[in-house]
Amino acid sequence: MNMFPRIFLKSKEEHELKQGFPWVFDNEIGSVKFEASDGSGIKQASLTDAVVEDGSVVEVFASGGAFLGSGVINRKSKITVRMIGSEHADQIMADTKSFYMNKIQDAFDLRSSRYAPEDSYRLVYGEADFIPGLIVERYCDIENHVYLVVQFLTLSCEVFRREIISALRKIVKPFGVYERSDAPTREKEGLPLRSCWEGEVRSERIVISENGVQIEVDIANGQKTGYFLDQKDNRRAVAALCNGKRVLDTFTHTGAFGLNAVRGGALSVISVDISEDAVALVNRNIELNGAGNKMSAVCGDVFDILKEYEQQGKKFDVIILDPPAFTKSAKNIQKAYGGYKEINLRAMRLLTKNGILVTCSCSYFFDSEHFYGMLMNAAEDAKRRVQVIAKYGAGPDHPVLLGYPKSEYLKCAVCRVI
Repeated sequence: MNMFPRIFLKSKEEHELKQGFPWVFDNEIGSVKFEASDGSGIKQASLTDAVVEDGSVVEVFASGGAFLGSGVINRKSKITVRMIGSEHADQIMADTKSFYMNKIQDAFDLRSSRYAPEDSYRLVYGEADFIPGLIVERYCDIENHVYLVVQFLTLSCEVFRREIISALRKIVKPFGVYERSDAPTREKEGLPLRSCWEGEVRSERIVISENGVQIEVDIANGQKTGYFLDQKDNRRAVAALCNGKRVLDTFTHTGAFGLNAVRGGALSVISVDISEDAVALVNRNIELNGAGNKMSAVCGDVFDILKEYEQQGKKFDVIILDPPAFTKSAKNIQKAYGGYKEINLRAMRLLTKNGILVTCSCSYFFDSEHFYGMLMNAAEDAKRRVQVIAKYGAGPDHPVLLGYPKSEYLKCAVCRVI
């Protein structure tokens, strides 16, 4: 039997892997042992000199020889090995169909215990569900048709694309499958971008129900996978605070926070987004829900709108700040800090006494220490006192994998501004 390539880490580099971290970086690798293609036996070389094909399943060992698990190698990426299992490579490759069937079934069973069949939720959350680079959203439209939107973001899942799609079809039995493998991450992996129907062609625009609110989702052209399901439970919690309140919903995207606020009894809602396409979608969603008498959409830069409203002396009882990630790397944290602080400071000034600020960050790099420190400094500059009355993260369809802190990225704080 041929030997699978073996990755040996440098001394003391195995600690995080043992704790559950699913990546091996290029600078952590000491040597590679592989079988020479010319039949001359087993060779050992540096990562650069080793003859191992990208996309191959490899075994990872500590420098002392302890087996750590199996992964897929890709030397085009700084993340050179993404771990796919604790089993030896020969066990995985003996039946890859069953291997991925079991992983998808485990993910499906976890969500099925928390969500009803008519709910929409994230079915597979990449590394946190032990399939690095794979994102699968399960949307159920108002006619109870189930759609899957899939993203193969890394080579580690791309090489098993056929097995994964087959398992999803067998377990979920979707009405349609749309692939959104069009994220820049794929280019870093040396993969082409792809966005298309997988099999049967269906409507690209569907309507789902969230917390009793109807939302149009563009699965082909919407941001990322079409809709942000991670705030679903948080939107329901916030809606309960909006009865009889004047609400400002910023970075609205689809209007989901605002529409949930209307359902919660809001007196009025203004939803703001810089994208004309997003505002057009918000207006369609307002019409879908018959909310035109309470809710309106404004196209504009949120930074400018907040400043303008402050100059006009406008006041709101509830303000929702749900911006995109202001930083996607550690080196830009200080720049992001300034952006987060400005919108939060201005929002605090716009709130009535004892008003509610719902403020979020979806950047992993802008961690809780930075986030709550920023809120404290924004409150100081706004000359307001702030009580944090609730802290939320992503829903249970986004499980946090211990040892992999990047799986816990969303921070949603509900604050009373005095």
